[in-house]
Amino acid sequence: MAERVGTFWHMLPEASQARKAIWEAVDPHHGRRRIDLAFPHALRETTREQEMMIRFKNGSTWQVVGSDNFNSLVGSPPVGLVLSEYSIANPSAWAYLRPILEENGGWALFIYTPRGRNHGHDLLNAARGWPGWFAETVSADASGVFSADDLHRIQAEYETEWGVDQGQALFRQEFLCSFDASIVGAYFANEMSAIDTQGRIGRVDADSRWPVYTGWDLGQDDATSIVFAQVYRTGEWRVIDYYESNGQGPDHYAAVLRQRGYDYGGHYMPHDVEQQHFGMSGTRRQMFSSLGLKNIVTVPSPRGAVAERINAIRAVLPRCVFDADRTNRLTEALRTYRREWDDKGKTWRQTPVHDWASHPTDAFGTLAQGLREPRIQSGRGAPHLRPVSADWNPYDRSVA
Repeated sequence: MAERVGTFWHMLPEASQARKAIWEAVDPHHGRRRIDLAFPHALRETTREQEMMIRFKNGSTWQVVGSDNFNSLVGSPPVGLVLSEYSIANPSAWAYLRPILEENGGWALFIYTPRGRNHGHDLLNAARGWPGWFAETVSADASGVFSADDLHRIQAEYETEWGVDQGQALFRQEFLCSFDASIVGAYFANEMSAIDTQGRIGRVDADSRWPVYTGWDLGQDDATSIVFAQVYRTGEWRVIDYYESNGQGPDHYAAVLRQRGYDYGGHYMPHDVEQQHFGMSGTRRQMFSSLGLKNIVTVPSPRGAVAERINAIRAVLPRCVFDADRTNRLTEALRTYRREWDDKGKTWRQTPVHDWASHPTDAFGTLAQGLREPRIQSGRGAPHLRPVSADWNPYDRSVA
């Protein structure tokens, strides 16, 4: 910031988290706010508490932001970007900001602990082979910060507090930088681990003999997600495609479906498709129907719908194969979707964390609920699902 006048951002996964962890955080060794230790007041021109921004006397600005609201920020684009806890941040933030930094000759720094084999894992592996990038992994036993006795004690404490299995997984993740440890609190950790072990993520194209079903999560101020899958009479699910966008109307998503060119058997949408959207003369269902979407099925949202949706996903994941390229964001979301931790009560809440992973997961859950509930099947109807046999080969279409 001293060498180049410009805008610099320190980004955490959520803006509210950024305020607590960075802007308001007090260094326990000095008893002062971290930002005051990092940026002495003698260097500053102004400090804007509400915006979490510091303007320096040389003209540079530094601001704390969240990956959940990066596209709502106004002003000069950043020339320097720190993505802290990137492994649980919205990966779209980097996809959106990368062209800006490329154009203005800026830089980015990613600091995070592993959260399973998600976008953080992929970025680290790719960065090791990219010219102009630096990548390093430093585990606690190699850092020199902790002794062997310290680490042994800490692991034992984790196992006591969290149970042996989860305590070991959390210790390996947080202290040993293990990408193989499941995300703590992840709903579908076992199912996604089995999918990886069995090689059920690869090349999965649409089969022209069978219709494609879509599952939706409808956003208003946030993302709308669409999952595309083919379901076979033998029970297999071929998840062939995924699409997500933000701030678009029904006409945009209808155009996306037409461009995909699939033979659609039905579109499973959440209960809010029956609501009137701002600026529309009718409900979103009516709008989608007028745009040519047929066989729209409304999936009810009864009391306990979140738990039902999670159970529906768990029931179908053992049947699924995923296309590695087209559904990458969906599979990352399924790995990341996790329970919310109540730090005060030291227990898991019944509600999941609402972040970028919620939209893809909810869309998949809507499809899973819709296809397994006979009372809401309509139109061409959903396949009758049977258990998958023990010798099932997910890539053998001859038994479809």
